Amino acid sequence: MSKIYPIGIQNFEKIRRDGYFYIDKTALVYQMVKTGSYFFLSRPRRFGKSLLVSTLEAYFEGKRELFEGLAIEKLEKDWTKHPILHIDLNTEKYENLESLENILNDTLYKWEKVYGTEPSETSLPLRFKGIIRRAYEQTGNRVAIFVDEYDKPMLQAIGNEELQKAFRNTLQAFYGAIKTMDGYIKFAFLTGVTKFGKVSVFSALNNLIDLSMDERYAAICGMTEKEIHDNLEEDLLELADKQKMSYEEVCRELKTCYDGYHFVENSVGIYNPFSVLNTFFKMKFGSYWFETGTPTYLVELLKAHHYDLHCMAHVETDADILNSVDSASTNPIPVIYQSGYLTIKKFDERFGIYRLGFPNREVEEGFMKFLLPFYANTNKVESPFQILKFVREVESGDYESFFRRLQSFFADTPYELIRDQELHYQNVLFIVFKLIGFYVKAEYHTSQGRIDLVLQTDEFIYVMEFKLEGSAEEALRQINEKNYAQPFATDPRKLFKIGINFSSQTRNIERWIVE
Repeated sequence: MSKIYPIGIQNFEKIRRDGYFYIDKTALVYQMVKTGSYFFLSRPRRFGKSLLVSTLEAYFEGKRELFEGLAIEKLEKDWTKHPILHIDLNTEKYENLESLENILNDTLYKWEKVYGTEPSETSLPLRFKGIIRRAYEQTGNRVAIFVDEYDKPMLQAIGNEELQKAFRNTLQAFYGAIKTMDGYIKFAFLTGVTKFGKVSVFSALNNLIDLSMDERYAAICGMTEKEIHDNLEEDLLELADKQKMSYEEVCRELKTCYDGYHFVENSVGIYNPFSVLNTFFKMKFGSYWFETGTPTYLVELLKAHHYDLHCMAHVETDADILNSVDSASTNPIPVIYQSGYLTIKKFDERFGIYRLGFPNREVEEGFMKFLLPFYANTNKVESPFQILKFVREVESGDYESFFRRLQSFFADTPYELIRDQELHYQNVLFIVFKLIGFYVKAEYHTSQGRIDLVLQTDEFIYVMEFKLEGSAEEALRQINEKNYAQPFATDPRKLFKIGINFSSQTRNIERWIVE
């Protein structure tokens, strides 16, 4: 293999000196540094934010040799060396206020060893201000400041309002030092997964230019289809050979699995770089982004707010909601969107409304697999095998085993965890049938108190009606009265019409009857 893929490598200098593969983003870097001083970028985890910070750091250190052959080499003439202040909040588990204060104190202490300190600088913000001033005075050049994952403490405290408030107050004052030292600062760049709005850590730093939904910078992290074809054409051909697929099939599968991120309306689609690089490294498709872990706070948010998962696939919202995460909010969608599990699918320009959805198959299937053990009576290890068994039962016409397995998914759910029984049933069914739908054709519809579902395999068609309060007979009668099976009247496959009812007493599927 001719390329060394930089999987998990976030240091620009290491990538350039050790000959790792790199897609040139430096024209956008140059455009940014020449058009402003204070920037913020929100992107999901594993999207290259830390590498972007490292690239900017190398640029402001004047390390021209690292940029040989890249676009910025022809654009930049000066290559001035600036003092760098880099804060990385990635490295700590934030369980209390001391954990945040410790990492800030440790960072400041290292800088103070270089630039000195004053006895009057007793608080974290005062120490930060003093360091910025002395760094400028001692070098004669203004300072470049980088904050990587500024929001990690806030994210880990979601659901703990008191701790989140403490983190917010500490960070607000700390980041506020940046604004008061404007004359000493050449450039500042903050990254994170989310943008906390309203009473946020940014209220004291309101001079940030937010690039998160700026079309000019949509591709500053991640890969576009053009970049893949310009840089990885040989790799695509090799992947096709290894997977015994045609070139067109491989391109289509790569797009289905990993493309589809839109960080601004009507913009080019962005591929998840971590998943793409892993696919080429291993020469096979996989759920690479999900293997690195999904934060459980997302599930806690969904469950705490009794969210209807069926709405997630086609939720509508506006820019104000998308752009801010309010810790006291009852809407989990901004966090889920900014974490990369939903993306912009459509935009209604007239009303300024965004339609969201899952970006690609990796995210949709991975998120459903991740959610299943939190909602149903199964565990992380067993749930993939359960889905496999569901699919086999559907494909073989064994609906009796299928419904008995489905019954087991509702068993032993603690009553106190289900404030809304109907929503709980709907969420479990939605996850199960979403996952089955990756292997057979599935259509799922819900309305008040009922769910109708169509599953199609090569040999069978199942038309099902679930009654959340009512009888299995009523459910079957509704299939016939509403002519749900009509579209399949001339289809040669065997058709099953199945009425199913839930019992609020047993909190489970009670009966099913088949016609």
